[in-house]
Amino acid sequence: MMRSQIRLSALMALCIAFLAVSIPLAAAGVPAVKAWETTIVIPTYLAGDPEPNPMFYFGRSSQGAQAPVYPYPMYDVLTGKKADKTYKIVYLENEYLRIGILPEIGGRIFEGLDKTNNYNFIYRQHVIKPTLISIIGAWVSGGVEWNINHHHRASTFLPVQYKVEENADGSKTVWVGELEVRQRMRWAVGYTIRPGKAYLEASLRILNRTPEVNTMLCFANVAVHVNDNYQVIFPPSTQLGTGHSKRVFTKWPVNEEGVDISWWKNHPSSVSVFAWNYQDDFFAGYDHGKQAGTMGIADHNIVPGKKFFEWGTNAGARNWDANLTDSDGPYIELMVGAYSDNQPDYSWLEPYEGRSFSMNWYPFRDIGGVKKANLDAAVNLDVASGTAKLGFYTTSAHAAAKVALRAGEKVLLEETVAINPGKPYTKQVAIPAGIDEHDLVASISDGGKELVSYSPIRLKPEPAPPGVTNPPAPADVKSSEELYLIGLRAQQFHDPTIDPLPYWEEALRRDPGDSRVNTALGITAYTKAKYAEAEKYLRTAIARVTDRFTAPKDAEAIYYLGATLKAQGKTGEAYTNFYQATWSQAWKAAGYYSLAEIASARGDMTAALDFVDRSIDSNALNIRAQNLKAAVLRR
Repeated sequence: MMRSQIRLSALMALCIAFLAVSIPLAAAGVPAVKAWETTIVIPTYLAGDPEPNPMFYFGRSSQGAQAPVYPYPMYDVLTGKKADKTYKIVYLENEYLRIGILPEIGGRIFEGLDKTNNYNFIYRQHVIKPTLISIIGAWVSGGVEWNINHHHRASTFLPVQYKVEENADGSKTVWVGELEVRQRMRWAVGYTIRPGKAYLEASLRILNRTPEVNTMLCFANVAVHVNDNYQVIFPPSTQLGTGHSKRVFTKWPVNEEGVDISWWKNHPSSVSVFAWNYQDDFFAGYDHGKQAGTMGIADHNIVPGKKFFEWGTNAGARNWDANLTDSDGPYIELMVGAYSDNQPDYSWLEPYEGRSFSMNWYPFRDIGGVKKANLDAAVNLDVASGTAKLGFYTTSAHAAAKVALRAGEKVLLEETVAINPGKPYTKQVAIPAGIDEHDLVASISDGGKELVSYSPIRLKPEPAPPGVTNPPAPADVKSSEELYLIGLRAQQFHDPTIDPLPYWEEALRRDPGDSRVNTALGITAYTKAKYAEAEKYLRTAIARVTDRFTAPKDAEAIYYLGATLKAQGKTGEAYTNFYQATWSQAWKAAGYYSLAEIASARGDMTAALDFVDRSIDSNALNIRAQNLKAAVLRR
């Protein structure tokens, strides 16, 4: 066969494949996803002008961590004056959902509506009423707030960039994001709605675009309307909850005092509870009065954090309602955390490292709660007094889904049903005497594919782990390794009460050549532009790890010495150190990128292209490397 015929056959096959995908959608009459920009007038309590003077760090804390403000200004003047204000809003909508996004207020989701029952599955504010909660002051409740790279981030009340995209599968995406100027890191969130699907996908990208190690915290703060009928639902395998910093653990859902703390009404004052759960992908809240709720779905291997916060039910809590809204009432925050299961609990981002992951939410209704869920469906199964109450919700339409309830080989229910997000399925089934509820399996499938299934789990009592306590004084710490790790943790978590330096200084008193501590002190000095000091520590660390002409297993100190020398203009010696750092896989991407910078500055574009390609091979998410490659290719 001639090459032209092969290309024609391939093209025809591609067209047929495309039609095979597109024709069923058209035949099923799936409406297109709409995305549009418009303006909305929202009554707004006006914030005053920002503080004109730079606000340097003098020990202030926020949400349990250090709270440096500079180079942001403080927005801590609230005028109390209310006026109608026009905002740009970007909508995403399909037949099931309508999502509204406010780029001018942090890129937050402003509304999330379940069109099948007009339920606001995301708290809908009818006023913008800031109070002083974020790092730089002004903060508003409601919607979905992105806490990146800190809880109630500095720019949560400020405008961000945005862009609307149309995707090949008919879905549409609204990207929001910014350069966070305290840590010089970039983040972006892409909100996507797909044709025929009742869920919202949020795709996240977080990029450390700097030559030094950074830290990140990423929690999505999803606010929902609450009342006495509202219950937070952690997965059934959850037996314990904990508070901030994991200092105290409590039984879940019924605590040590016999109170079911899953209900909003059972908390007189403010409380945060994090699920102690590393095996389930879902987390929900449900209004048993309205028979409607909000479901969160995310891969627990990447997104383990499941937390709720509420102000409580007492008079002080009602004061907070008045501070934050005029008439929309109380809320709970259903928070979902990536690379973290607590606050403040930061993870490291190495130089030029990027992370990409997703979170998802959908409304669900009329099934009385949930025991297991994924992106396709949710199932609830309650057994009492010889009767099983069964419910299924699906995120898309299924004309002939098969529902079943079995006990071992015994079929108690089998039925073919039409189900969709506006028409869930519920049934009550009598359970024959002698059947253990733990042998029951409830499932729903379509075309041989299981959408979701659940069998009541047998819980084995799980002892609470010891809570986190403050470390001893440096002189009382037993080993140098512990001194190093205590200091490193304090730095990683931005601890406002524990200074790492005394612990590292004690370690050096015991062993002046300790490579771990000298490297940590060298990196710390480098990030503060104390280059001579950084060079001293890093050379001491390198002397230890290269003793007897050894090529070190970890080239961290070698890379940072290169970065320190480059910052001082000593590019010749820096070049050698960066090259040595590339011998270690962990530092190949950052090392080759730094070499590419030096080579391009020298005008050696051939070498620069080779280096930047090697860097991208090791870290394709390094956007600075991609940009540098484009610039080199233009030359």
